[in-house]
Amino acid sequence: MKSIAATFLAAASLALMTQGASAQAGSKTLDLIKQKGALTCGTNTGLAGFGLPDDKGNWTGLDVDLCRGIASAIFNDPTKVKYIPLSAKDRFTALQSGEIDVLARNGTWTQSREAELGLLWVGVNYYDGQGFMVRKKLNIASALELNGASVCVQQGTTTELNMADFFRTKGMKYEAVAFADINEAVKAYDSGRCDAYTTDASGLYGSRLKLVNPDEHSVLPEIISKEPLGPAVRQGDDQWFNLVKWTHYAMINAEELGVTKANVDEMLKSPNPEIKRLLGVEGDFGKGLGLSKDWAYRIVKHVGNYGEAFNRNVGEGSPLKIKRGMNALWSSGGIQYAPPVR
Repeated sequence: MKSIAATFLAAASLALMTQGASAQAGSKTLDLIKQKGALTCGTNTGLAGFGLPDDKGNWTGLDVDLCRGIASAIFNDPTKVKYIPLSAKDRFTALQSGEIDVLARNGTWTQSREAELGLLWVGVNYYDGQGFMVRKKLNIASALELNGASVCVQQGTTTELNMADFFRTKGMKYEAVAFADINEAVKAYDSGRCDAYTTDASGLYGSRLKLVNPDEHSVLPEIISKEPLGPAVRQGDDQWFNLVKWTHYAMINAEELGVTKANVDEMLKSPNPEIKRLLGVEGDFGKGLGLSKDWAYRIVKHVGNYGEAFNRNVGEGSPLKIKRGMNALWSSGGIQYAPPVR
């Protein structure tokens, strides 16, 4: 008769073999992307700062830069991305079905979305929270003054539930005017259909730029929720999950180490061992991701570090001029933090 210890070890060994086989069977996303020659990235239908095409079809934004970073790591070419604009209602279905490889569409990371939809968030590329925008002529200085207000909101988002929770806990009444598309909600608010408009605070600043008279509107100071926004992938492909996750982390680590798009070539000569590992001068940390050892160098060379992406898309170098706040590095008073490459 086998001992209890021997039985346990045999069971554990079988479990590990099963997990390994499952992981190997599921590691197909990267191979498929290489076969089709481009990454398919699900993005917003048009949100300034995060995902917005110009009149020539060129996409820009913080989420777009993440997709460009992934393409750079794989192909050494940030242009090898096909962008699929998705509404809030369709975004998760598109990822589940395999229509897109990664969803980078300012999506909030929640427990139910991972546990029930079969998705995984790879990290947070923008820490946010929900707020409200109103017309200045209403003389409303606080969200606590919105009792009885009509509020434009997008359907199929966490925004609806957050708003309901806020008004309920404050004992206030409101009328929700819901729209399937964010652009419809913004247009309705701009036309006077609603007293207020609500979405993530970052989205409020982006949406305000689209209004006929942006200066006539103000964003109220209250933040009523936690909205950790980030990219998501399907469950079942650990290699792909790691590749997308470490693309984001490579950009954060590069900022922390002072490696920029402008100086990355010079930094190849740096004596700093952390920089050497990040840029592939020492070791081969791309192998486990299915990438070349200079994978992170490619990302920074073509896209830049996280701080550069933040600044040009939503920060002081953009029309939105959003302060770094929580999205500053942990070493600068924020909470953006990346595990080391080693």
